[in-house]
Formats: sequence, structure tokens, C-alpha cells
Amino acid sequence: MYGLMQSAARSLFVVGTDTGVGKTLVACALLHALAAQGKKVIGMKPVAAGLEDGHWRDSEALQAASNCSAPAALVAPYAFEAPVSPHIAAREQSQVIDLKVIFDAHQALLQHAERVVVEGAGGLMVPLGDGPASASSTGCSALTGLDLLLALQIPVVLVVGLRLGCLNHALLTQQVLQASGVPCLGWVANCVDPQMAQREANIASLVRWLQSPHLGTLTWQPGQPGQGGQPDPAALARELRLALLPEAWRA
Repeated sequence: MYGLMQSAARSLFVVGTDTGVGKTLVACALLHALAAQGKKVIGMKPVAAGLEDGHWRDSEALQAASNCSAPAALVAPYAFEAPVSPHIAAREQSQVIDLKVIFDAHQALLQHAERVVVEGAGGLMVPLGDGPASASSTGCSALTGLDLLLALQIPVVLVVGLRLGCLNHALLTQQVLQASGVPCLGWVANCVDPQMAQREANIASLVRWLQSPHLGTLTWQPGQPGQGGQPDPAALARELRLALLPEAWRA
């Protein structure tokens, strides 16, 4: 089962309940919050899919929020042009995502920074590969984001995108994490739909049902997915309650 390595006390894996829920925003806010505590921090995007005007926006945002640097091959080992599921994007570019490459890159980043914030792709079970060569250890015929998480052996912060359906997505994600023995250190609510009905009631339900600390709620900004503009992760970092993370991780 899940065996935390020494690096587990220095890294977080940001998992989303779905795609477009603000994983990058939360990861960047975490980086800013940790940097404000005097930590040397760096973000990692192991698998990126979607080149926009010559830029991989997520990876570049993580680099901008980091206060130290590392080679691009370590920060973003796999970057694909097509904005589609990673296993399809990799196939289109005749590549196979190798978890050992990502594992080694993460270990190398730990030599550059005191804390590494790793952002996943899509939701927890997003496919990273298919076919016989991608046999999964999680009972799924596809290699998934969960397999990547298990390979890195680091704990999770869950991002819940507040919109219709978020309760189902959050509870399903929690169930998979618990069944896999993956520690969830906390969760962040991110207001991606300013028109969401009963938003506070949904947050209250999540507080009752998610079995990890509520690290904060990020208010809606015009830069949320599909709204244009640029949110400010440094400002949103002040809304995160890092004191709720385990003391061993914060030390």
C-alpha cells in the first residue's frame, strides 16, 4: 500500500475534482503562501496538454509563482500541443508517458527547492496512457493520474471547483484516494461559477463530508476558466490557511 518516502514531507500534489477547476491557480497560490513563509519553492507540471499561442500556460504560471528555477525538462517533463486527454495528446506526438522520467525529475527538483508543488492534469483518473505497455496498478486498464501520484508517493491537496456537480466529484475523488491509501492533507474550494446556486450550502456540505481540513475558499475572479482576465494567485494566497496542514509538513 501507500508508503510515504522522505520526499513526502517536502511535496504536495494538487489534485482537481475535474478539469478547469483551478488547479493551477491553487498551486500558484500555495507556492506564494509557502514563499511568504520563507520557503524556497518550485512548481512542477509533469504532464501538460494544450499549447496556447506558443505557451504552456499552466507550466509558465507555476514557474512565475516559484522563487527558484530549474531546467524546463524537470519542471514539465511532458508537454503536448493538443488540448486533449494526455494519452491522446501523447499518442499524436508518438510519445509514451514514462512514470520513471517524472519520478526522477521530481527527485531532482527536491535538490533545487525546500518545497515542490506538483500539479496534476485534469482529474485524478485522467488517462495518461493506454495499451498493454501501460498496465495500471490501480485496477484500471489505462495508466492514470492516480498511478502517477502513487509513483511519486506524496500527499494531496484537493481542489474542488464550486459548480453544479462538485459534491459528486469531490466525494468520488475522496473515495479513490482513501481506497488507494493516499493522504489528503486538505482541500480548497475554488469559486469557478459566480452564478452557482446555494454555494455556501455546498461548501458547508463539503466541510461535513470531506475528511480533511478546509484550507480556504478562493473567491471568484474574472480570470477564472472561461471568463478572461488574469486572477492574482499572490493575493489569493492570503486566503489559504496553511496552519491547518500537518506540522511535520510545515516545518
